[in-house]
Amino acid sequence: MQETAGFISEARTRSLKELAQEIFLETLAEVDVARAFARKVERRGNMLHFGGERVDLARFERIWVVSFGKAAWATYEALCAALGERHQPQRGVVASNVPPCAVPEGFAAFHAGHPVPTEQSLAAAEAILGLLQEGDEKTLVFFLISGGGSALVEKPLGKNLTLDDMQALNRVLVECGASIDEINAIRKHLSAIKGGRLRAAAGKAHTVTFLLSDVPEGKLATIASGPTLPDPTTAETCYEVAARYQLAEKFPPAIRELFEKKALRETPKEGVEVFKRSQVFLLLSSHDVLHAAHRAAGAHGFLAECELCCDDWELAKAADCLFSHLEAMQRENPGQPVCLISGGEILSRVTGEGQGGRNQAFVLHCTEKIAGREAAVLSAGTDGIDGNSPAAGAVADGQSLFRAQEKGLDAGDCFRRSDSFHFFKVLGDAILTGPQQNNLRDLRLLLAR
Repeated sequence: MQETAGFISEARTRSLKELAQEIFLETLAEVDVARAFARKVERRGNMLHFGGERVDLARFERIWVVSFGKAAWATYEALCAALGERHQPQRGVVASNVPPCAVPEGFAAFHAGHPVPTEQSLAAAEAILGLLQEGDEKTLVFFLISGGGSALVEKPLGKNLTLDDMQALNRVLVECGASIDEINAIRKHLSAIKGGRLRAAAGKAHTVTFLLSDVPEGKLATIASGPTLPDPTTAETCYEVAARYQLAEKFPPAIRELFEKKALRETPKEGVEVFKRSQVFLLLSSHDVLHAAHRAAGAHGFLAECELCCDDWELAKAADCLFSHLEAMQRENPGQPVCLISGGEILSRVTGEGQGGRNQAFVLHCTEKIAGREAAVLSAGTDGIDGNSPAAGAVADGQSLFRAQEKGLDAGDCFRRSDSFHFFKVLGDAILTGPQQNNLRDLRLLLAR
């Protein structure tokens, strides 16, 4: 929004902390799954168009849908709306981290576990694999896959591995500091679902996969551990990751033995026959989040820029980079309210037993950087969940550190104990949206004037 004579933008007059929260909520609304389907997926007669591709729905006698991940219900409902009454799926499975909605006859629904798989995660996997075994060349299967799917649908590969083993594995991986693609490389090689094995299970059926990405751009095979895509990682990748983070001794015995003997089974690769009958379309990603936030910030009167450099960086390094960029924006645009937008995820090690996650930890780390300044910082997950807390993230401004001290809160102590949620809950600055039926990574906003 350009300022004109007689008009003063909100960015100059309103609370930066309030504006940061509004920009975040407006961004969430813009990347809503139903709105994305309406923009990017179109049925013309019997043809369903998506991106530069299309599929002829009339070619098939059966249309099935397998939807899993944090956005499972939203994508299922949006697909049904896009297909129209004539081409509604006859059978399917939906697995999510929220309680099941009503489904028609021929469908199964599961409230599975996240971030650690549960018995319902195994039950969902068995239902999906059982369904796919009945398909043939006259079957069209829509896979609707979003972040969180790695835990929500799981089946150990091999008779010697149990659910307890997979639960212990996931706990080790999510706390080790490895990137999501490193974590998923290991998950893929221990699962009957991940790393292309789910697509292999669909056999002669034609498959269309719609993806919502919660991973770095260009790494589609990492989303939910790539169940329907060729796997670019190898067993050797897993051994290297385990050595880099000293994981083998932390694994349960059955999994540790596979690593010690280098006995992991390889995943399906590019060129395997089943992938020739597959279409894949990226419906939403972090780029959509950044574009939506950029528009929202501009509409409130900020000069906005996006910073893409700090994906998967350690928290402190990412904060230093972003504040350096923010200060450069201020120097180059004196007197202009500015907003720096950052997407993706940062790495924040768990060092205590408190409540919180990487988003709240990032904001807590930044409270000292902005103390006394006319600035605000927000960091939140687009899925509405941050770590082991009920919050999506948090927001702080130049007065947050002083307010905390008045309430007897020690920012450094809360950070060391991984108890950022308690800090922001007391201040009233935890962002509580509830689960968002979406999962497009995190959004960080740095505002200043």
